[in-house]
Parts: sequence; structure tokens; C-alpha cells
Amino acid sequence: MTAEQSKELLLSVQGLKKNFGEREILKGIDFDVHKGDVVCVIGPSGSGKSTLIRCVNYLEQPTDGVISYRGENVLECFKNLPLYRTKVGMVFQQFNLFNNMTVLENCVVGQVKVLGKKSEEAKAIAMKYLEHVGMASYINAKPHQLSGGQKQRVAIAGVMAMQPECIVLDEPTAMLDPNGRKEVLRAVRKLNEEKGVTVILITHYMEEVVFADRVFVMDNGKLVMQGTPREIFSEVEKLKELRLDVPQVTLLAYELRKNGVDLPEGILTIEELVNA
Repeated sequence: MTAEQSKELLLSVQGLKKNFGEREILKGIDFDVHKGDVVCVIGPSGSGKSTLIRCVNYLEQPTDGVISYRGENVLECFKNLPLYRTKVGMVFQQFNLFNNMTVLENCVVGQVKVLGKKSEEAKAIAMKYLEHVGMASYINAKPHQLSGGQKQRVAIAGVMAMQPECIVLDEPTAMLDPNGRKEVLRAVRKLNEEKGVTVILITHYMEEVVFADRVFVMDNGKLVMQGTPREIFSEVEKLKELRLDVPQVTLLAYELRKNGVDLPEGILTIEELVNA
């Protein structure tokens, strides 16, 4: 039994299709997400990545196909979709914070209104996750007083306060500078490593993909590649055909290999390249 087979299946997507009028955006997608994994979805602009993730969270109604959570059809086992979305929480690239609320209030409101928690209990849970993402000292700040990276970490804490098993991030660092990107990715990895939170991440920054357990590559509404980061980034020419970048260190190792240097395929980090 492989390591993946031994893991608990959390989400399963089978035959997923999505049309907008006559336009077929998703053309029959199948993939599984196991508990505790970090899964990255990459692909060129317009390949259907965001539509896929919005369907997984039922922010878009699939045209066809089945989405299962813990082995049960989501539409059959959840009487209301907001409850499902507390299990599979979503973080957007636009932060989605209430500008008239403080950081703490932003992380409390969902627990009170959706989960029916008492205010004091909700505050205690919110504080735990704000501490986890390094934002506990900003509880009285309003969003306009925060940097982009700080806003995104608050948004992540707000989703995590709903205590989902899986957090879905739709290009959460797309609007951030390099330091903001590092802040957010550090917070996400910490939640995965310390809390066992399953992560599904859409990104176009290939350096963010290196630390995933599994990578799905989309093109023209289909899954065209899947595997570990090392397996995916060993296919440099194929990724180029798909108009995708590879991490700079991987590209450097690839060019060195082409010029006769004896290096393994799929080098992902500077340390690996130095050691090789």
C-alpha cells in the first residue's frame, strides 16, 4: 500500500463539468484529496483553475459530476451548503474582510452567524488562530490599517476559526509583494504541519508548489498532469508547452543537464542543487 493509499480520503471529485451557457469550462475532471495533504493546482490563465475550486466549494453549481466529502455526495449529505463550507473553507485573493470591523470582529462574525457560537467562545477561538498566524497583536486594527499580507493572514485566521478540515486558497498571494507572499505561505504551512489542516492551493508562483504533496496541472478545462512536485517539475519541456514556469533553480539544473552536467531530474531547491 502506498503512503497516499493509506491516507484517509477527504474530498473526491468525479466527472466534474461546468458550462457557462455554450462555453464548456470544465470538461470532466477527476481528482482526490487526502486528509492532511497540501495539494497545488496550477495551469495557464483561463485553464479553469478558479472555476474548479469554486465548484468544489459550491460557490458555482457544477453542470455535471459528483463531489464527495468523506465518501458522501455533498448535495445529499449536507442539508445546507453553508454548513459544508465550514468544513471546506475558502480564502480569496481579495481578502474578503469587512472594512467596518476590527480584526477580531472579522474572525468572530462567521462563528456567531453561521455556527451559532456564543460571542465569548467565538472570541477565544478567533484569538487562537490569530496567534497562530501572527496577528494577535492587531486585534483592534481595521483592515485599512493593515498591509496586504497582514489582511490575508487575518482572512486565513477567520476561515480557520470556523474549524474546517480543509482550507481552499484561490491565488491568495496574487496581490501581494514577495514579503507578503512569504508571510501567507508560512502561515498556511504552519497550519498544515501543526494542525493537520488539508490545503488546496491555486497559485501561479511555482516556488509555492515545491512544498506540496501533490500537484494537479490544468489546461483547457482538463487535468493534463498530476504527481509530486518532483515528478511534475521533471517535465520541463511539457510545462513550457503549457506556458508554465518552473522554479528558477529547477530550470538552472535542467539547462546544466542539457549541457552535460550529471545532475538528477526534478531538482527543487538550492540546497538540492548545491548537494548534487
